[in-house]
Amino acid sequence: MSKRGRVLVAMSGGVDSSVASVMLHEQGYEVIGITMKTWDYASAGGSSKETGCCSLDSINDARTLAVNYGFPHYILDIRDEFGDFVIDNFVEEYIAGRTPNPCVLCNTHIKWEALMKRADKLDCEFIATGHYANIRMHDNGRYVISKGKDENKDQSYVLWGVSQENLARTQFPLGSFTKKEIRQMALDMGQKELANKSESYEICFVPDNDYRAFLRHKVPTLDQQIGPGNFILSDGTVVGKHIGYPYFTIGQRKGLGIALGKPMFVIEILPESNTVVLGEEHELEKSHAYVRNVNFVKYAGLDQPMEAISKVRYKDSGALSTISQEDDKVRIDFVHNVKGIAPGQSAVFYEGNDLLGGGFLMK
Repeated sequence: MSKRGRVLVAMSGGVDSSVASVMLHEQGYEVIGITMKTWDYASAGGSSKETGCCSLDSINDARTLAVNYGFPHYILDIRDEFGDFVIDNFVEEYIAGRTPNPCVLCNTHIKWEALMKRADKLDCEFIATGHYANIRMHDNGRYVISKGKDENKDQSYVLWGVSQENLARTQFPLGSFTKKEIRQMALDMGQKELANKSESYEICFVPDNDYRAFLRHKVPTLDQQIGPGNFILSDGTVVGKHIGYPYFTIGQRKGLGIALGKPMFVIEILPESNTVVLGEEHELEKSHAYVRNVNFVKYAGLDQPMEAISKVRYKDSGALSTISQEDDKVRIDFVHNVKGIAPGQSAVFYEGNDLLGGGFLMK
């Protein structure tokens, strides 16, 4: 074993995880690459060419890189665990009238746990991923995640659920680099095709980013079970019919299938009556929100209210707020109203660049 130790690197076949694995290899770690097969295109209802992190091409790209640099590579099939937990939750959340956050669930409950189990079997002291984030030990002895250098690529938002036990053995080699710098590193490695790989912003198991078709594929009787419902305004006025509440999300403006002479947005979903409430943009604004299933990262808990920057969406710039503990929930009070708070999505709290913690938004 090398002096730096043995590290298990999650390799998707993309430029980020590939460069991360080579960086650690060149730093003197004994690298073992692993690619996790989380789903297959056919079972997700796809009919076009398989793409993304779980495709055969991506797996082969990861393996080829490992062979070229002389470190071992394994494939880990976790389709059963992924499907039972992440995909089932995805469907259940939409049927409950919420907007799911599958990447957070996958990181927290599937990928990190699967990596740790395999790391133990392979006598790896550490695991590493290609996330754009940083990790360090705080003065209080806790491991803290902080934002990556590249503000446009920072992925700390989807990492709020990772446990302290797992963070203690985790490395993020890309945290102090920008995406542009990582692509240049790939070019310097002679990996032109890898450097120019396009990125996918879709949910990995939803073909063509069409979640409505995915829901119908997973629940063939969904349309018969739910059927059409009413569009209403906030005052209760019925203004039209919709195809079924699971096919809408808070903040949605396009694809409503109704024209009311001015831009209208989904401001509330009422699954118990199969009703979708529409309103003008200002009606999306909220002064506060509640968060469940909170995991604190920087501190063990919240002893008293504290000021924080709260993000309610991945690409949200964040809003100044006060967070406070109320029983088993955290309340966020925003200094200025925030738009588009969607139950089921993650709310993540920051102190400067440090991740305080996060949880799931409640109705």
